[in-house]
Amino acid sequence: MIPSGLMSFPLTPFTPADEVDTHVFTDHVEDQLAHGPAALFVACGTGEYSSLSAPEYAEVVRHAVRVVAGRVPVYAGAGGGLGNARAAVAAASDAGADGILLLPPYLVGGTEDGYLAYVESAAGAGRLPVLVYRRGLARIGVTTALRLLDVAQVAGIKEGDGDLDSMARTVTAVRTSGHPRAETFAFLNGLPTAEVSATACRAIGIRDYSSAVLCFAPDIARAFHTALTTGDTATTGRLLADFYLPLTALRDQVPGYAVSLVKAGARLRGLDVGHVRAPLVDAAPDHVDQLKDLLAQGRRALAEMTGGGAASAASAAAEGVGAVRTPGQSAPAAPAVAAPAVAVAP
Repeated sequence: MIPSGLMSFPLTPFTPADEVDTHVFTDHVEDQLAHGPAALFVACGTGEYSSLSAPEYAEVVRHAVRVVAGRVPVYAGAGGGLGNARAAVAAASDAGADGILLLPPYLVGGTEDGYLAYVESAAGAGRLPVLVYRRGLARIGVTTALRLLDVAQVAGIKEGDGDLDSMARTVTAVRTSGHPRAETFAFLNGLPTAEVSATACRAIGIRDYSSAVLCFAPDIARAFHTALTTGDTATTGRLLADFYLPLTALRDQVPGYAVSLVKAGARLRGLDVGHVRAPLVDAAPDHVDQLKDLLAQGRRALAEMTGGGAASAASAAAEGVGAVRTPGQSAPAAPAVAAPAVAVAP
């Protein structure tokens, strides 16, 4: 089942020796869980799926499943070449994951018929529900989306292209198709810094989204999501102006910063998640300083919007930069937001 709500996409921490750091990963996952995500998606784009070896991938998924221990569903990334995608789906199934986010194939383009065949073959390597990521070479038009309804393991589509006109047509076509799964087929906003497009996506029927900011500023991410779902446009507008839009401008300065800045933010938070793997590059020191300033600016805005005063400022600071944690110590828990689950055909 694919739940509805704010989705977490944890990072994959690496040691200085370039090995997966499961101890920091445990702290990171617990920190995410403390802020009430609807699900965790591990070893995906933010988790540097493309840089993981097959044994590392299996280790990350197994460890996430073990740490989460059924508290929320755990989805695992899979994709690239078809052979690698099938192997990852099988490994995630064996590791106890609850579902798959099928990332785009690598380099080789094709027709929509070819991509549909890719989805069917990859999904068939396991028995897990699959979210298909519409991004890059993953071509999904209205006709193909309707055909995905007949692939029982495909539970929905994650939108990452940014063509909201096309997605509006797709959502409408699916919901009005009369297909038995028309109402339960899931749509997820997976655009970079999804909060920026969240209001527009909600207007076309895509209510849920993945938040990279949840990885390093969960207080801001959770506050934005709460304001969005309650119609508090004053708070969403202020956080967009003071934090999210400047963050996207910083992110767009260097290719790969959609991951690198998130790792930098997590390190500022006190989680030693280590470096990014090539071809990504770590955030430059001056950009890390800018990120630190943006986090402070976002938290000031949040404190003012929630009443200001010393208590609000202290609460914001407790979530903030340099809040180093000892192993196993998580952030202060935020109330989990109950949300309905989306049924998936077996």
